Amino acid sequence: MNSYELIASWKQEEQAPFTGWDFSHLDGRMLEDQPPWSYSSRAAQLMRQSSAMLDLGTGGGERLLKLQEHWPSKVVATEEYPPNFRLATQRLAPLGVMVVDVRLTEGDPMPFTDGEFDLVLDRHSAFNPREVSRLIAPGGTFFTQQVHGLWAQDLLAVFGTVPQWPDSSVAKYVPQLQAGGLEIVDTQDWSGHLAFTDVAAIVYYLKAVPWLVPGFSVATHLQPLLSFNTNSKAAGHSPTSPANT
Repeated sequence: MNSYELIASWKQEEQAPFTGWDFSHLDGRMLEDQPPWSYSSRAAQLMRQSSAMLDLGTGGGERLLKLQEHWPSKVVATEEYPPNFRLATQRLAPLGVMVVDVRLTEGDPMPFTDGEFDLVLDRHSAFNPREVSRLIAPGGTFFTQQVHGLWAQDLLAVFGTVPQWPDSSVAKYVPQLQAGGLEIVDTQDWSGHLAFTDVAAIVYYLKAVPWLVPGFSVATHLQPLLSFNTNSKAAGHSPTSPANT
């Protein structure tokens, strides 16, 4: 494949649809190590012990739907990205789930009452520790898995970009949660690898996760893309630190 055909294939990949938080388009092309624990299994166990739960940053509701058989009687989810909010609402609302447009940051409030939930889940979304503490009923649980702020730093470096939240780690989150009034029951820390089998897969990934390389497109970042050796695996050694708290 000559360079013109190669670039044309990358631009075609750039236009491939991406909805919710579904990376199935990259099955077999994005190779990601998995932590030694199962977020979904632990979340399901906690759901079975709960009566009211809140899922922060549900995306398109994909993961929550897979756990439907374990849902408690009351399920609420938040999502602020408009396309995902619409998709999550279409999928979850008919099943009795309230989907709320909530901005998730370390400082913004959330529109829920004190002690409204006995389980709050958060997989890879920002959270306000004091608000989370306020929302949890006595004896309730906050279960979160976070990605280290240095995730994919070597891949980003190829595009002249650095991680935007480099201090995101267990060392940051644990004191914040304790200051919010929560007792830390368990934390686990792990690192793994993220690799791509072809450059087109990188194009799709960076378009789907636009905050990693702001303004990314094939046209604006052509030279870094051409710098990859397309005859070998394009890999990013990516330290991760999901914190189960």
